[in-house]
Amino acid sequence: MNNPKIPQKNPYTIKVEKEKTYFWCSCGLSNKQPFCDSSHKKDGKFEPIKFVADINEELDFCGCKQSKRPPFCDGSHSWIKF
Repeated sequence: MNNPKIPQKNPYTIKVEKEKTYFWCSCGLSNKQPFCDSSHKKDGKFEPIKFVADINEELDFCGCKQSKRPPFCDGSHSWIKF
């Protein structure tokens, strides 16, 4: 697999907790989207992206896996055609 799977076009809006560590799925194969469940190990070309929350807040994590600023949505999904 050269390109990540697109689990959903729109972002995942998630409430994160201060000082908690999250691992965003970059391959799109995880069953725990938008976070990693180690499914990337089947392919070996992708690695999760680590994120530690600075504050309690709601964030938009990329669901299309095309963001230029992962793990966050940058609107790239608006250019994807299904």
